Amino acid sequence: MLLRIPALLIAISFHEYAHARVSYALGDPTPKWTGRLTLNPLAHLDPIGLLMLWLFKFGWAKPVMVDPRYYSNRNGIVLTSLAGPLTNFSLAFITLVVIKLNILGGLFAAFLEVLFSYNLVLAVFNLIPIAPLDGYKILTGLLPWRMSDKLAHLETYGPLILIFIVYFNLVHIILDPFISISLRVLDRLSDILLIFRF
Repeated sequence: MLLRIPALLIAISFHEYAHARVSYALGDPTPKWTGRLTLNPLAHLDPIGLLMLWLFKFGWAKPVMVDPRYYSNRNGIVLTSLAGPLTNFSLAFITLVVIKLNILGGLFAAFLEVLFSYNLVLAVFNLIPIAPLDGYKILTGLLPWRMSDKLAHLETYGPLILIFIVYFNLVHIILDPFISISLRVLDRLSDILLIFRF
């Protein structure tokens, strides 16, 4: 518990802050108005979602409210949605590098391993193209208007599909191949970085 809760708070807070920061940078004042331009976990937490994530490894944070009408960039919603998973991938990469440097031991080393795991899983999970996850928003933002409009009709079924996937323990079947690929990529990149370091 001492390791998992701080790791979850860091992973979730950075994820949601990234959404808020990118949306704000694209001209949307909504994240600032709603107090989401902060890394303070209290601003991003949904207590029930955190409890579910901790107990069942499936949960949610408080969604960042954005208003795409402020975006001058036509791909604004895609960039905003990508920001969360990319931030978690970046945190996972940084954490992996620190782990490989082997400069911390004991409880700190164990914490880094948990932090790496949560960031990697959170990044991959959020890229699933099912509403309300980031992957769905990215997909609808990239598809032609007619296709994204048809896909939008299925949005209300997204949470039910996610519950079905989690309840029947299908999430590992879906995520494990992508987590494995992501792990290999991060492992290779971190090795390259450490080679150049020396």
